[in-house]
Amino acid sequence: MSKFRSSITVTAEAALEALSAAVSHAKAIKVPQCVFIVDTSGETIASIRMDGAKYLSMHTARAKARTAASINGATGAMSVEFGVAAGIASQGGVTHLPGGLPIRFDGNLAGAIGVGSGSGEQDFEVARAALSAIGADEI
Repeated sequence: MSKFRSSITVTAEAALEALSAAVSHAKAIKVPQCVFIVDTSGETIASIRMDGAKYLSMHTARAKARTAASINGATGAMSVEFGVAAGIASQGGVTHLPGGLPIRFDGNLAGAIGVGSGSGEQDFEVARAALSAIGADEI
C-alpha cells in the first residue's frame, strides 16, 4: 500500500497566463469580469476584478472556482436545492452558479477557474478561453 500520492498544481506563472487570457477574452466580448484561479484545495493563486465588473461577483467567482476544484467538475450542474443547501452549509464557499471549471492536464486536476459578472454562458466562455491559453484539457 502506497503512503503517498502524486499530484499537480497550477503554477503562479500559468495562473497569470490564464488570467491574462480571460481578461483579453472578456474585453473582446465587452463584458468586464471577475476571475479567480485556485489550486486543487481551493486556495487562490491569482485573481482580478476588471474595471466595471460587479463587486459581488468577486465573491461568486471565488466560490465558483472553489466549487469546481472541490467537485472536479463544472459548476451549475447540481440541483438548485442542493446548491442552495451547500451554499448555506459552506457559508457561501460553494455555489451552483455557472462559470466554474476544473483545470485539468491529461485528466489530472491541477486547480480551477471561476468567472463571474456576465451571464452564465459568458462566464463559461471566458473560463474556456483561459483554459485554452494554458493548454489545459478542453471542457
